[in-house]
Formats: sequence, C-alpha cells, structure tokens
Amino acid sequence: MQLSRWRRGWEASCPAILFLLVLPLSAAVAPAEKLLSQDTVVMVTVPDFATVSKLYQRSPRARFWNDPAMKPFKDCFTSRWQETFIKPLERELGVSFDSYGSLPQGQLTLALTQNSCPGKDNPLPGFLILLDTKDKREVLRTNLAALRKQWLAAGKPITTERIRDLEFSVFPLSSNSVPATLNKFFPRPYEFQAPPGEVGSRKTPAANEPPGSNMDLLLDAMVGLLIGGNELVIGQADSLLIVGNSVKVAEKVAIRLTGGALPALGELDAYQADHQALFRDAPLYGWVNAKSAVELLSRNSAGKAEADAPDPFDVIPPEKIINVTGLAGVKTLAFSLQDSNEGPLFQLFAGVPDASRQGIFKVLTGEAKEVSPPPFVPADAVKFQRWRLDGQKTWATVEKMLTDASSASLGALNLILDTADARAKEKDPGFDLRKMLLGNLGDDIVTYEKAPRGDTMAELKSPPSILLLGSPNPDQLTAALKGLFVILPQGDAFAEREFLGRKVFSVSMPAMPLFPTSSSQAGPPRTLSFAASGSYVALATDVGILEEYLRSSELRAKLLRDKPGLTEAAERAGGLGTCLLGYENVGETLRASFEAMKRDPAAAASAVSLDLLPGIPGLGAPEKHFRRWMDFSLLPPFDKVAPYFHFTVYAESATVEGLTLKFFAPAPPALRGNAAGQSAK
Repeated sequence: MQLSRWRRGWEASCPAILFLLVLPLSAAVAPAEKLLSQDTVVMVTVPDFATVSKLYQRSPRARFWNDPAMKPFKDCFTSRWQETFIKPLERELGVSFDSYGSLPQGQLTLALTQNSCPGKDNPLPGFLILLDTKDKREVLRTNLAALRKQWLAAGKPITTERIRDLEFSVFPLSSNSVPATLNKFFPRPYEFQAPPGEVGSRKTPAANEPPGSNMDLLLDAMVGLLIGGNELVIGQADSLLIVGNSVKVAEKVAIRLTGGALPALGELDAYQADHQALFRDAPLYGWVNAKSAVELLSRNSAGKAEADAPDPFDVIPPEKIINVTGLAGVKTLAFSLQDSNEGPLFQLFAGVPDASRQGIFKVLTGEAKEVSPPPFVPADAVKFQRWRLDGQKTWATVEKMLTDASSASLGALNLILDTADARAKEKDPGFDLRKMLLGNLGDDIVTYEKAPRGDTMAELKSPPSILLLGSPNPDQLTAALKGLFVILPQGDAFAEREFLGRKVFSVSMPAMPLFPTSSSQAGPPRTLSFAASGSYVALATDVGILEEYLRSSELRAKLLRDKPGLTEAAERAGGLGTCLLGYENVGETLRASFEAMKRDPAAAASAVSLDLLPGIPGLGAPEKHFRRWMDFSLLPPFDKVAPYFHFTVYAESATVEGLTLKFFAPAPPALRGNAAGQSAK
C-alpha cells in the first residue's frame, strides 16, 4: 500500500520535476561584451534589470518621489502623462504598454556599431537593443506575434529573414512611420530622408529656434538611428529580444548567439583593461571605443552634402579640431555605477595615456596636491570646487591649441592683450601685461557659492559666488587684471576703495544675455569687484561675499572643511590629494528653487531648474521635457521632503593610463538604516 502510494505520488510529480530539471538547460544569456562584435563603438548595459530596479527603489530619489507628501504632485503628473502621451501613443501603435512592462528581467543593452555596410559610402551607424526577458519569453513571443499582425492589418509589408536558424522580422520604416504623438513630444528631431513618394513628417529646426536639451538630443538620436536605416529588424532568441536598424547589425549578434567565430567586444585588450578596473559587479556600466567614435564622426562629417549657403563660422575642419583638442589621443571612455549602503559611486574614466595627452587633456591633468576646502570657505557654502591647475602651463597649452587650430584665433587673443597693454602703458610706461599677468598665475583655483539672498528670479539665477586665483604675487596679479579690464566699455572708470586695509577695485561689466539661447533677453549690468588677500586674488559680482572672504580671518564661523562626513565622502571619491575636488549641498541648492516654483509656478517653471524626476548621469534633468504635465503649486513645503537630499562630492585624479572623475553621493543621514520604501519622517 505504501509503495503504491509512493509510486502514484512520483508519477504525479514527475512532470513538475522534469520541468524544473529542463528549465536550467535553457542557456543563460551571455553578457553584453560577449554578444557584441568588435566594431562596437558605444555600449551601455544593465547586466540585471531586476537588480537595478531594486536598487532604484531603495534610493533616496525614489523614496522622495513615493513619499505621501509628494502624492498630489505625483498623481497630477502621472494622470496628465497618461492622458496626453501614453494613451494616445497606445492608440496609434495599437498596443498596450502594460503587456510590455514585465519584459525587462535580465540584461538590457544599448549599442552603437560602425555598421560598414557594403555598397554604401557613408552608412548610418548600427543601433542595437538587447533585452533578456528570462522567464517572460512566452509573453515576448506573444507580443511580437501581435505586433506583426497589427502591422500587416495596417497594410504595411513585413519581410522575414533567417539568420543562423533564428527568425527576424524586418519592418520597413520611414519618417511617416513615427507616431504623431512622438512628433509632438519631440518637436525638434533630426530630419530623415523619406522613401521616394513619401513626404517626411519631421521638420528641421528654424535658424532662430533654440536647440533642445541634452535629453532631447539623445532621444532624437536614438529615434534617428532606428528610423534612419529605413527598417527595423526584430527577432527573438529564446528569452532574448534583439532589435536593430539593419539586418547586418542583427546578424552579428545572431552569429555570436549560435556559436559563431566572430570576435567579441570582450576580447579587445582595451575593453578588458577597462572591464577589470571599473565594470566588475557594477549594476550599470558603459564603454566607448573613442578612437572608432572619432573616426565615425570624421567619416560622417566628410560625407555631408555641401550646404546651399556655406557656414561662415565653419572655418576649422573637424579633423583639425579633433587633433588640436587632443581627442585623437583618447583610446577609450568608460563609466560605471556602483551602489552600497553608504551611497552610490559613479566613475568616469578617459583612457588617455600620459604620453599621448594633448590639448584639453593636458589642461585637465592638474597637479596632485591638497584639495580640501581652505580655512576661509564657510560651512554654509552650497557649492565648492578646488582645482590644482598650473596657470602658466595651462596658458602655454591654450596658446598652442589656438596656434594649431587657426592663426586667426591666436591673433584675436593677442590683439586683446596688446590693446589692453597699450592702454595701460599710457598711464604707466613700464607696465608689462603679459609678464604681470602670466608670470603671476599660480596652481590653485577655488570657487564657492552660497544660497540665493532672496527669492526673486534674478536672485535665484545669480546666487553669491566668488572666484579665487592662487598667485605667488597677488598684488601684481591684481594690477594685471586692472590693466586687462580696461578693454571693457567702462574699463577706464575703475572705482577704488579700502576695506580692512586692502584695496578693492570695481569695474562695470556689460549687460550679457542670461542664457545663450535667449539672445534678446540681456541681464542687468553688474559690477565686478576684486582684491588681493593672502595668496589669492578674489573676484566676485556680489560685494557681500567678497567682503566676507576679506574678513574671514577675523570671523569665528563654522568651516566647510569641518562638515561631518565630508572627509570620508571625499576619500570615497578619490581623496584629498587629487587635482580636483568639488562639493554640492543638493538640499540647499534645491530648496530655494523648490519654494519659488511652489509659490509662483507660472513664472518659476520657465526659469528655474528643478531636479525632481530621475535623471541620467551626464544629461540634464528631465523636468524640462515634462514640465507641461507638472503643477508645481501642488508641491509640499520643502522641509517635508528635505531629509531625502544630502550632499555630493566629486574628484578628478590622473594616472599614466588616463583620467578618472568620481562622483559620490553619501546616503542622507535620516535614511541610513531605514528599510526600503520607509518614509524619512
């Protein structure tokens, strides 16, 4: 009886056991560097999307966004986003995005390849998306079948390509294939060439139209690469979704997936070095073959059709700019994001060997010296930066760059110096501007900024800030600056006064546009004040912060260098003996803008930057793109969400292999030890 019962139990459970045994036999998707070919120019990958999603949910930004105090603002934004963008786009595409939301489970990779297509003189770069759906492979299969069915039902053709026993669907595309909702959302995308007989629906920006943000340009570029090839290639290999802008691009992945001998990206020595240094165990990382990227830019530049009217400002060939700036010496670029209980660490590495550093990379390679905040930087500074840059070497490098780029460029600079020198000699025949200016440049540049003094738009845009130039002889450097500034419209009308025994010089600065893109809106004229004190020359347009610096030795104020956690955070970013250290009190820089937008949404929303939504390192905050759906009057008082914001530090260091810039954001004290999702209050 017992044996029979055991046998029936075994037979009943046998299918489930066999399923569990067979399931692991489904091959795990290889990492991106093993799937991509060696002609990869740019690669950004998330090895495990589920892991990154969990990390984000634990982050201060996500907890801030999900805080009950933010619910009215969040609900309003979400509702408008759904009604204005998501639902119309779903209707145009005939899909439900909810059915795709569960697909990202494993690896997510975006890649740009050289795509040297035969028969084309100047092919578009190849673009790839790789997404591992893991146990959602059947959902993926169903969705792709539905997509093909809807495409055919709309009367559009589809062709099928078999590559190494993998089936790919090829969807012909044109500019008219882009949904109207996307055209409305991205009002200034690239202009793509439509197939014969079709009129492109995308427009070229007008000459006086301001350029889009970095986020705009990135999204436009991604859409452009997919559509520019006039086809979209989609296939599935077990749990892996493969999307590309040409069959040739998808074929290289298929070869690697099916055991082909195509050399992989991970076999490149340059990639391996960066992988070992930055990518191990990183939940997000990216890599750029800088040499190939430069060649790609040069190739596309050389293949451009001549414009109807030549650009008078396009006088320096791109190849010369690349050589002059030193970009030709960059081998690779790499970045990674690491996370820990102490906070996230973002690293950016430029593989520029010491022997090949030219142009701006010689400038960026400062001296490894003390970079901690000097004893005059107050604790209430919201931003601080100290750069140990050798001024005389930097000037020599800049002169060489201008000489190599264009003799006219160097001539313009010399004209400015000669004019200032001649005018100064009218009052002092022994004056020598170059000797007094260049000969007294030191190796220490310090800047710091304080919170805005008020809440008007002008005050929010121009918080008190000061620049300090280290010098072996600050008095002579001050006299040289006075001589240089005579070329300004009011340069002869210097005001001079004494403050605590030091001479303070002031000169009116001309009205300048507040932003480069709003040339018709010039800001009010300002007065620049400067004075020598200690081993620095201090320059500021705010008299209050200048006078505070001049009497800093007499004050018993708290200092930034004593801020709790700053030294430890700086060590995580590279230490206090690097060539550059920066700091920002994110909470305090955000406070004034936050309250201004809440008080006057219409005026502030168009003028003040507010970092509320998740951003991407190196790109601007996405608020600029989504503001049409935001009601800033629904924001809570800032004190209710202030515990989610702390400070960040960054540092630059140089080795013989290259330059590294690290950003570290310590976890806010109020959140340390709290469970994920727990409120900070």
